[in-house]
Amino acid sequence: MKTIFIVEDETGIRDALQLLLSFENYDVRSFSTAEAFNKRDRSVVPDIFILDVRLPDGSGTDLCNELKQDPLTSNIPVMIISAHAKEATVINSCEADVFVSKPFDIDDVIVKIEDLIGNLQNN
Repeated sequence: MKTIFIVEDETGIRDALQLLLSFENYDVRSFSTAEAFNKRDRSVVPDIFILDVRLPDGSGTDLCNELKQDPLTSNIPVMIISAHAKEATVINSCEADVFVSKPFDIDDVIVKIEDLIGNLQNN
C-alpha cells in the first residue's frame, strides 16, 4: 500500500482528501500545521507529500524546500495545493513536482498522484 502525507489546515479539505484517497487504497496520514508535520514519525517515509501553501504556522513552499533538501526525502514527489498562490510563484519558490489550484477535481488529483508515484517506480 502506498502512503501519502497531507499537510492541510482546512479540516474539510483535509478530511475529504483523506477519505477519498483511502478509498483509492492509499495509507493517508494528515497534519493540520507545519509544527505537527515536523513532529511526525520520521521512520515512516511516504510515497508522496501533498502540501497546502498557506498554513497557520508556516508555508507549504518552505516545507517543500526542506523536504527537497533532505537526502531522505529529496526524491519523494511533492504536490502543492493552493487557493491563493499562482502556479508560477509556487514553482519559482520551491521544487514542487506538481501544482494544483483549489478548488480542485479529486479525479484530477488522483491521476496526478498516480502519475507521480508511477514515474518513481519507472525510474
